[in-house]
Amino acid sequence: MAAESSKNDKEHVKILNELQALRSEQRNIVSNISTLELDLKEHKTVIDTLKSVEEDRKCFRLIGGVLCERTVKSVLPQLNDAKEQLEKLIAQRQEQLTAKGVEINKFREKHNIKIKGEGSGPGAEQTAASTGNSEENRNHVLVAN
Repeated sequence: MAAESSKNDKEHVKILNELQALRSEQRNIVSNISTLELDLKEHKTVIDTLKSVEEDRKCFRLIGGVLCERTVKSVLPQLNDAKEQLEKLIAQRQEQLTAKGVEINKFREKHNIKIKGEGSGPGAEQTAASTGNSEENRNHVLVAN
């Protein structure tokens, strides 16, 4: 009987580790989206600035760590292309984030995992799980039935 309890505990730990891995992947996607959005904002700022400047004016562009001298006329189309690529990439990451959220919800339903405060009933067993984020640890407790 003790072996069966130990086996159940190992299964619970394995399931919670899988959930934590999924949530970590989700956080990584969110972080990536934030970085891309900052880059997009910078591109938009530079494009807006260069639009008000003469096309033959000298400007500098950092390419792979090397500062290159160009003209506004040659740089502006490149920046617009880069901006469009960033927008597409952000849209793709948003789709990945949505898919990861659906995957996490299915995983939670499959293994009957509830987060305390999301309508878990009284008397539910609590399973402690560290998510690696101290703010989340204070606000959420995983519950497995």
